[in-house]
Amino acid sequence: MSGESDCTRTSPSAGSPSDNELLPDRPKYVCTLSPDLVTKAREELQEKPEWRLRDVQALRDMVCKDYPSLGTCLDDAFLLRFLRARKFDYDRALQLLVNYHTCRRTWPEVFSNLKPSAIKPVLESGFVTVLPHRDPQGRHVVCIRPDRWTPSNYPITENIRAIYLTLEKLIQSEETQVNGIVILADYKGVSLSKASHFGPFVAKKVIGILQDGFPIRIKAVNIINEPRIFKGIFAIIKPFLKEKIANRFFLHGCDLNSLHQNIPPVILPEEYGGTAGKLDISAWNELLLASEEDFLHDFSELVLPCNSSPHDLLVSGDADEKQCDDSLRGMKPQLYYCY
Repeated sequence: MSGESDCTRTSPSAGSPSDNELLPDRPKYVCTLSPDLVTKAREELQEKPEWRLRDVQALRDMVCKDYPSLGTCLDDAFLLRFLRARKFDYDRALQLLVNYHTCRRTWPEVFSNLKPSAIKPVLESGFVTVLPHRDPQGRHVVCIRPDRWTPSNYPITENIRAIYLTLEKLIQSEETQVNGIVILADYKGVSLSKASHFGPFVAKKVIGILQDGFPIRIKAVNIINEPRIFKGIFAIIKPFLKEKIANRFFLHGCDLNSLHQNIPPVILPEEYGGTAGKLDISAWNELLLASEEDFLHDFSELVLPCNSSPHDLLVSGDADEKQCDDSLRGMKPQLYYCY
């Protein structure tokens, strides 16, 4: 379906019948949040159940008015992700939705042919997985292990594709939309040659997606076993981080007790001093690979219009690439120094 046809069918005025009456073919939203999570969403995200569908319709109307050719899914459940990620601020939710599509159309190396089967080698390597148990705040823990990547096997963009699909799968859950996620990144064994693949241009793109181009709440980033080279990596990352996100980075070194203050041992695998058994990547891999048809359907609704140019794009083209190239020249000495 095209974005234009969606908006032609979904732009009722304030006095129009309800969205469900106008669009019987559109999936009807059914809230799956527990009473406790409804309360949490109200307190933390300013989500009022009695106004929820009104808010969704308001965002839908804004998309149809300002971006009629965006080519986005306009289902209630999909738009709710963006409202929750921006605490039901309509303007910020709209910009996040535009950024989400802008990211997808400006980085074809990552977003072309994006489906679980296409990144199976990354999944099998164990580069990224999700721990089987949530933390006490109800947040999934995404475990990233750069040492599992062999650069000669495939480019770094394949790793980014795997992380992106992992986040897409997680954000399907309303519980995750409210609670957010935690990242655990194990930098054990990361060498200078491997770090050199993650230059400012890639860093800016990835952080741009996570901060401004994807509807997920990252509540903490725990770094463990970081080598000296990580000082150089973080020097590349930090200029692109918002202060709020930067303050959610926790560097633990080899101190498992420090890690356990943020993530309890009861949900951690033995590799990180936990009591949840050996780290098993197979369950998450099977879940993601079994979602192939779901992704093909969901992404088919995200049409990339040929003649659409949304304003305020997240990535601004050649100027940014030149700036990143200049930054890379300045950062390389830092990498070598730290190493």
